[in-house]
Amino acid sequence: MLNVASRLFIAISLWLGLVATATSHTYFFGVSDLIVNPKTQHFEIVHQFTSHDIENAIAEIKQIHFSAEHKNYDLFIQQYFEQHFVLEKNGSKIKLSWLGFEVNSGKIIAYQESVQQSFLAQLVVKNAILIDTYPKQVNTVNFQGEDVQGTALFGSLTFDYRNKEATITTKMAN
Repeated sequence: MLNVASRLFIAISLWLGLVATATSHTYFFGVSDLIVNPKTQHFEIVHQFTSHDIENAIAEIKQIHFSAEHKNYDLFIQQYFEQHFVLEKNGSKIKLSWLGFEVNSGKIIAYQESVQQSFLAQLVVKNAILIDTYPKQVNTVNFQGEDVQGTALFGSLTFDYRNKEATITTKMAN
C-alpha cells in the first residue's frame, strides 16, 4: 500500500511540475512610450516591464541575489534602464533625467525625461532592455510628437534580439 501511495505521490508531483512549467511565463515583452511634451519639447518616457524579469536580468549581470530587499535596489534599477535605453540625435547621446520608478501589479514602471528640447524626426532609439537575458524578449516603443514643420509624427518601433536600434523618420508621419 505504501509503495502504491508513494508512486501516486511521485506521479502527482511530476504532473504538477509539468503543469507549473507549462503555465509559467512564456511571453517576454515590454512597452515604452516616448512622447514629446508640446509645451517644453522635451521627451517624456514611460517604460513598463515585468519586475521579476528586470530583477533577474540585474541578478545575472551583477552575479548577485537581487530583489526589492536589496540595499541598492533603486540604484541598480536606475542604472539598468539608463544603460539599456538610449536616445541619440545627430550622433550625440541625448541626456535623459531619471525621474524614478514604481512597482505596481508585478510591473516596474520607470520614468525618464530629456534635459534638452528635441524633435522625433531622425531620432535613433536604442532599446536592449531584457533582450540579452531573454532571447524571446520583444520590446515596443510607441512614439508621438511633431516634426520641425509641426506635422504629426507617431507610430511604434519593435526591438528584439536581432534589432536593438531603430530610427524614427519623417516617412512615419501619419
